[in-house]
Amino acid sequence: MPELPEVEVTRRGIAAPLTGLTVSTVTVREPRLRWPVPAGLSTTLPGQTLRDIDRRAKYLLLRFDRGTLILHLGMSGSLRVLDPEVPPEKHDHLDIVFGDRLLRLRDPRRFGAALWHEGPDDAHALLASLGPEPLGADFTAAGLQVALARRSCAIKLAIMDSAVVVGVGNIYASESLFRARIRPGTAARRLTGPQCARLRDEIRATLNDALAAGGSTLRDFLHADGEPGYFQQSYFVYGRDGQPCRVCGTAIRQRRMGARSTFFCPSCQR
Repeated sequence: MPELPEVEVTRRGIAAPLTGLTVSTVTVREPRLRWPVPAGLSTTLPGQTLRDIDRRAKYLLLRFDRGTLILHLGMSGSLRVLDPEVPPEKHDHLDIVFGDRLLRLRDPRRFGAALWHEGPDDAHALLASLGPEPLGADFTAAGLQVALARRSCAIKLAIMDSAVVVGVGNIYASESLFRARIRPGTAARRLTGPQCARLRDEIRATLNDALAAGGSTLRDFLHADGEPGYFQQSYFVYGRDGQPCRVCGTAIRQRRMGARSTFFCPSCQR
């Protein structure tokens, strides 16, 4: 699943060529995504100018004159900026044409979303209860400790909870906990102040490193120009079950946690 770095890389990739352009036409080929694509989208968007593209958690917010198009890439989605003459393929479900440029949503599993919203962000149900952005100033060690204080679940599950901090998915949770030297199964409420400070710093560092590498391409994710990301080449633990730890040489272990694969070093993360 595309996580925060991949979504932010996508935002940057589509913002530069599209911001300031006016929609010519919209084609919805498959409205049955995670939630139905609004029936009137093909008549609502044409004539409106794309003023800005923001990101909140893993949602892309395309801000037009009279509202916001909320996009989510789901499990396998991607956005590409193409020539309008490029023919659609099987899983290309939504096209937004801006004159001589086309924004195309591809989503093989159809677990993404394209929703129209008029009003402030926090009035939308998907955005109203989100926690702080991990790369923002409001994500603090003290705030993280408060958010974890009453949570008895594993720390890995806690930092994947969007009410605690947004955008930290399975890959980057495992990587951040390794860098912070915290065992993923540790009860969240047991973390000390110094541990929370270290974890906060390593979440930010991991995400920034992933952004610098263009995100991770494990299966479906590609940049808006069709290029892959390369952060997967730098993983310390994720997907490395049985391989030697890059720090101490101990074999990386895998376990299931919250129905997801979790990777850790039993020596570095005591």
